[in-house]
Amino acid sequence: MTVPGDDERAVDPGAHRPIARWVFWPAAVIVLVVAGFAMIFPDAAEDTFAAVQDTIIRSFNWYYVLIAALFVVFALAMGFSRFGDIKLGRDDEEPEFSIGAWFSLLFAAGMGIGLVFYGVSEPLSHFVDPRPGVEGPHAVLAQSALTQTYLHWGVQAWAIYVVIGLALAYAIHRRRRPISIRWALEPLLGKAVRGFWGNVIDVVALVGTIFGVATSLGLGVMQIGSGMDAAGFGEPGMVGQIVIIGVITVFVLASVLSGVGKGMKWLSSTNLILAAILLVFVLVVGNTEYLLREWVQSIGGYIQNFVGLSFNVSAFQGEPGVEWQAAWTSFYWGWWISWAPFVGIFIARVSRGRTVRQFVLGVLIVPTLVGILWFAVLGGSAIYLEVTDPGSMTTPEGEVDLQGALFQLFTHLPGTPVLTVGAIVLIAIFFITSSDSGALVMGMIATGGDQEPRRWLRVFFTLATAVLAIALMIAGGLAALQAAAITIALPFSVVMLLICWATVIAFRRERKVYDKAQRAQFVGYIGEHYGLDVEEENERGVRMPWLRRRG
Repeated sequence: MTVPGDDERAVDPGAHRPIARWVFWPAAVIVLVVAGFAMIFPDAAEDTFAAVQDTIIRSFNWYYVLIAALFVVFALAMGFSRFGDIKLGRDDEEPEFSIGAWFSLLFAAGMGIGLVFYGVSEPLSHFVDPRPGVEGPHAVLAQSALTQTYLHWGVQAWAIYVVIGLALAYAIHRRRRPISIRWALEPLLGKAVRGFWGNVIDVVALVGTIFGVATSLGLGVMQIGSGMDAAGFGEPGMVGQIVIIGVITVFVLASVLSGVGKGMKWLSSTNLILAAILLVFVLVVGNTEYLLREWVQSIGGYIQNFVGLSFNVSAFQGEPGVEWQAAWTSFYWGWWISWAPFVGIFIARVSRGRTVRQFVLGVLIVPTLVGILWFAVLGGSAIYLEVTDPGSMTTPEGEVDLQGALFQLFTHLPGTPVLTVGAIVLIAIFFITSSDSGALVMGMIATGGDQEPRRWLRVFFTLATAVLAIALMIAGGLAALQAAAITIALPFSVVMLLICWATVIAFRRERKVYDKAQRAQFVGYIGEHYGLDVEEENERGVRMPWLRRRG
């Protein structure tokens, strides 16, 4: 079947390309200017980040929450409508990966430094210091803590990735366009994606990806520092954290310069195995029955409260509500949006041959269930300890140590030293794989779709991401990382809304062509087997309702 919009302008997505200078240089300048400002004037940068974050949260908090819910509606509408049967590839193409392999790749995309960083600390934080307006006994607070965590890491996060991934998968595999964000908007902008507006879209996507990956790397370094403290090496200060970033970046560069292939596959498989071992170990040696019961019950709580939580903006909680939204929900929606080009390109790349319905259901359900299990086991264990032994999982001031909560949990489990070292290795590998694969995606965007960007380009983005992570940590640590994610997401969210519109346009054209081809095929079948000229019969005014139903 002819694909709408296919013509001689379609280009080979695998072709090697030079850098797109109107994408690479503007993005590089923006990142280097922000990093330089944060390093040279850290106090001023910290104040600036705080002011920008405060302005965005107060003015656009409702907007972030609304569009996150809108993306869920969009994803479900695409999956369960008449568009669900559209193939993300040619009509005769089979899926590139088996169901099991595909689910594993989606799982790999869903796992990262963030899950390790927040696996214990977020549910525990919501339990110890609940969202403004949440009150009650321990059972109510524990249920609310886990449900709130599932909201941040569940369907909304993956619906954001569906928006980018689905549009790109259609453009890449169905229409044979290069791997670049601009092509997701081709149905809406037409030839304009090849010029100025296409460059603007890719610049926004590239800058967002750099900031998103840098945020994750900053979180990882902070947690490695806490792990070193738990292991008895002492918690490193700012200089020590910079050294950690430098050491791990050396390993990333070694991977980049060696060609990545086997090394990256081995590292990716290793971190998934280590994460699974950690999850199973905590489940088995902990209160297994309690954790499984809590897991099942929390799924029900998440489903039951999904709509209300999805639209909650703490409107009636005043200043505490604004601060809470900035630290949690708005930060997450901003973080996911800034990560959307990175993860969207990845899941689009591995989904050739799937239908739209398979894509939507697989991307929404599999990573969400994995994330729920992760938080139910790690976060549930921490909450159980805090309920049965108050103060065992908090600081002397009664607060949660976000960076050190995971290692604090290990002190209550057998094999603490091994768990501590293993977690540090796990975080380091996630650091390496996120930075390396992030550099690969950045290189793709900066070249307009080169699947194997030049090594010097990937080295540049590896170093730029590390420098930006250092700069943000110098200029405020976790607060600066959160501010960067929330801020950079604002312009790219507009791009994502346009992508939703463009996807609907593309799918409507696709269905129109498909329906026309089906009707023509059926009319030909009737003429061949029954000797009827359907068009002639129609011109004579013969009523043929059976044809309309079949057509």
